[in-house]
Amino acid sequence: MSATRAPAPGHVLVVGASAAGLTTAEALRRQGYTGSLTLLGAEEHLPYDRPPLSKQVLSGQWEESRAVLRPPETIERLGATLLLGDPAAHLDLPARTVRTAAGRELRADAVVIATGLTPRPPAGGAGPRGTHLLRTLDDARALRADLATASRLVVVGDGVLGSEVAATARRLGVDTTLLGPQPYPMAAQLGTDAARLLAESHTRNGVRLLPGDGAAGLIADDHHRVSGVRLVSGPVLPADVVLVAIGAVPDTGWLTDSGLTLDDGVLCDAHCRAGEGVYAAGDVARWHHAALDRPVRLENRANATAQALAVAGTILGAERPYQPVPSFWTDQFDARVQVYGVISPDAEVTVVEGDPAGGRFVAAHRTEGALTAVVGWNMPKQARLRAAELSAVYSRPRPASRATL
Repeated sequence: MSATRAPAPGHVLVVGASAAGLTTAEALRRQGYTGSLTLLGAEEHLPYDRPPLSKQVLSGQWEESRAVLRPPETIERLGATLLLGDPAAHLDLPARTVRTAAGRELRADAVVIATGLTPRPPAGGAGPRGTHLLRTLDDARALRADLATASRLVVVGDGVLGSEVAATARRLGVDTTLLGPQPYPMAAQLGTDAARLLAESHTRNGVRLLPGDGAAGLIADDHHRVSGVRLVSGPVLPADVVLVAIGAVPDTGWLTDSGLTLDDGVLCDAHCRAGEGVYAAGDVARWHHAALDRPVRLENRANATAQALAVAGTILGAERPYQPVPSFWTDQFDARVQVYGVISPDAEVTVVEGDPAGGRFVAAHRTEGALTAVVGWNMPKQARLRAAELSAVYSRPRPASRATL
């Protein structure tokens, strides 16, 4: 006799109205869910895509409306209650009730947490005028307005966001300096070889790189506008605009006393379940990856969508562990770089297609002979094909005796 699935919840509340939250709602409907559905968002905007904020929206190549994920009529067809501009403030776990900043009490049979990340601010607080973080559409709008009249930008942080903004600003003609603790921009995400090529691309296009340095403080003029960045190494860099991109933390402050386990995100099981009737998806979720046999949290658009699909399936009774191949991409200057798998600093790196000197290649990363990552540079199709071997590795539980990737 086949096992029967538990009945679908009567009301699903999705907290967070960005890519992961909207995708969860859409996936529930596509999989046949007909119950009540509420989508709660902290921002007043319709759900929009975040990756274009540091590139197409910031540069002005796209109108802001182009970043919106779905037009209003498409969202209306979901048959969901859309509550925008009202952040979640508290979760009563036993009652599965969310209280919002405006005082709403929203009770549901299933709650999906998809609140994403909060950027780390500069030391000492928000900083003088002209100091920016970049996470929201409003952030991108404000930074773009300042860059339109700026002559010197300093980007503090050499990860994905900082590198992308530096590339965008330089293409806008702004004198740009990128600084951070790594030897090359995005070294942790790309590995040394590809990150060195990225550094060469930035330098060739006029970005000034200050590797192995950081910001000790921000300098303001008499009008409380930023005028420079004091480096850890001592000197002061003149600046009209500063972007602080030193990472972000999961947006879990509203869950502090909820009873959920919070540890660099909302801790979940292999099915993205955080508690009875409570699930998490996207940047805020830290779940047990069965193939890696450890908790994982991924900060990228590809995972937000894929994990949302998995959460929708779990809510409706599909007990399949979520164990994707980690992947992300970035566009900077003339390069589209894709990464599949987990970059390890001690991996053996081999170019398996193309030639780095020609600006098109695929590199395989192997640890103890096993493929652990694939990096593609302007060869998207070939990189995907080479990464197929990783799919087999990630589709099965990892034996406890083997080292994790």
